[in-house]
Amino acid sequence: MEKIKIAQIGVCHEHASGKITALRRLPELFEIVGVVDDNATSTTPKFSGKNLQPYEGLKWMTEEEVLNYPGLQAVAVEVPNNELVPTALRCMEHNLAMHMDKPAGEDLALYRKLLDGCRERNLPFQMGFMFRGNPTFQFCIAAIREKLIGEVFEIEADMNHNYGGDEYQEYIGKFRGGIMYNLGCHLIDFVAAAMGRPEKVTPFLKSAPGCPETIRNSCMAVLEYPHASVTLRSSSRAPGCQRRMRIAGSKGVIEFSPLERFDGRPVELSLSLGENSGSFPAGEHTLRFLPQTDRYVEQFKELAKVIRGEAQSTYRYDHDYLVHEITLAAAGYTQWR
Repeated sequence: MEKIKIAQIGVCHEHASGKITALRRLPELFEIVGVVDDNATSTTPKFSGKNLQPYEGLKWMTEEEVLNYPGLQAVAVEVPNNELVPTALRCMEHNLAMHMDKPAGEDLALYRKLLDGCRERNLPFQMGFMFRGNPTFQFCIAAIREKLIGEVFEIEADMNHNYGGDEYQEYIGKFRGGIMYNLGCHLIDFVAAAMGRPEKVTPFLKSAPGCPETIRNSCMAVLEYPHASVTLRSSSRAPGCQRRMRIAGSKGVIEFSPLERFDGRPVELSLSLGENSGSFPAGEHTLRFLPQTDRYVEQFKELAKVIRGEAQSTYRYDHDYLVHEITLAAAGYTQWR
């Protein structure tokens, strides 16, 4: 089987090193032809890019060299947040399949142009939301869709952390939507997949104690559905936190924390049922999901299948647009309509 020629444009996104690590773990699928170091060219807010060790041994190229590389089939777009869509548009114009990181910029119309262009050209396009390859989240999406816990009326989830120190707070303060824009989108991707389009989206963008009001690093968003409310939180001032999920329905409750782990131990999910449902009897259950070794390997495996015509993408263009439409409303950029 011939390997797919792929390049990575950018090292300055917060997930860039994770993406190149995942690609290097799949030598049977991908030939990495080179990487573009955008440290000197990126002009928008960034937090990463100084550690180049994950790229050791790979060829450094310019973006122009990448876009004109003979036989190139795909790119991973890993420039800073607000440069992602403009860079991806240039890749689209060269008819390249893409894995693009999140979030999809502060301009919804420009993102629509990218998605429409990929659709018209039938280009594989994959957003790099970090829970898409997570088996626990996949179970929850299926549980909600199949009504394992009945009609869902409440979801509570958070993306809290306490890394990066003052430098991270300054970085997140450069986005009007703060940490909800930067991290809340991961949870919104899950909610949109499981619940669809909300009726209303209301943001609550605050600064953590001791931080200037311009640094929106303690945020909440409420998504309203006909019979359900979804509360999403994200803060970068939460010492000792464990990211968590709680889903309540008319038949039972799902809870788990942490949301992921890479220490060889499984993620444990608590399923409490008030009555028999699916293959589960009423009562308390603990489900253990195989530990992950990498957030993104499963996504890149799927991308390879899509490029080869062996599968269709699990997430379509319309879903990706909805996710970003919700994200911009949840982060205060737009009003929900």
